[in-house]
Amino acid sequence: MKPLILVVEDNVDLLYNLNLVLKSNNYNPITAKNGKEALKILSELEQVPDLIVSDIMMPEMDGYEFFRAISNESRWNRIPFVFLSARTTPKDIRFGKMLGVDDYLTKPFDEKDLLAIISGKISRINRINTLNNKVDEVFSTINIEVEIPPTSEQGEFMCLLLTIWDDKFGHQLNRHYPIEKNFSISLNDIANQLFTVATSIYGHDKITKAEGVLLNIDNLNSRGYLFFDSYPDKEERFGEKQYMIAIIAPLINYFHTLKIKNIFADISNKIKNKLNWNIEEYWKRILDILLTETIQIKRNT
Repeated sequence: MKPLILVVEDNVDLLYNLNLVLKSNNYNPITAKNGKEALKILSELEQVPDLIVSDIMMPEMDGYEFFRAISNESRWNRIPFVFLSARTTPKDIRFGKMLGVDDYLTKPFDEKDLLAIISGKISRINRINTLNNKVDEVFSTINIEVEIPPTSEQGEFMCLLLTIWDDKFGHQLNRHYPIEKNFSISLNDIANQLFTVATSIYGHDKITKAEGVLLNIDNLNSRGYLFFDSYPDKEERFGEKQYMIAIIAPLINYFHTLKIKNIFADISNKIKNKLNWNIEEYWKRILDILLTETIQIKRNT
């Protein structure tokens, strides 16, 4: 099946050319002239697009508003999103990346650059989809009963954990918060399964290149955001000590993960430099991100 790409652009001539380019390179494009029209198309599609390419300056609903709407919708907020825009100032580009878009291509653009970005993003989402399927397969063999909590109680079901790989003992749950968790299987088992599935897809030699991955964990009625990193260690088989920092919570969207990734990078920096860090404080910072964004979404709807 050809990858499905949603292209949102108000310039009719450019939209026509993009449609031709994508079709001639074995993609299946669908088009919209603004964010409002794109949301309507998305709601009617049976298949979720593999990628969204969107202009910023558009009538009725611009690219920023469209991206925020996508980020707040669980059906669509893991679709790779690329801004294609004539807004080329460093401030515009920083703002687009700050929102959490996967890439930002400025007009006029080289066709080869666009195709390279599309190819890379689709390859990545294919790996993540494979990872999700593996996660579903692994957790479906375990009898788990977890009730989805109200948003206000999300913190009670949110868990931050650190898993470290050891050549002698395998995956080791190094620390987690809260100490007690309302899952019917142990956090150690959850952490080990997630790390094992990730290494089966990426391989131990490339696992730390995965950086951040947002996954559905349907059997836990939750999502997991996994961040992989390492530091040099000659005693380890791969010449590095590998670890996974993860957050598990009912409501994590793509928009959240950019801010969470910055927190994870801070934790990772402390791990690499063997500095003390308070896991409860980081847990509270992440909870604040999730609850603040949820409140903001409700105010905007």
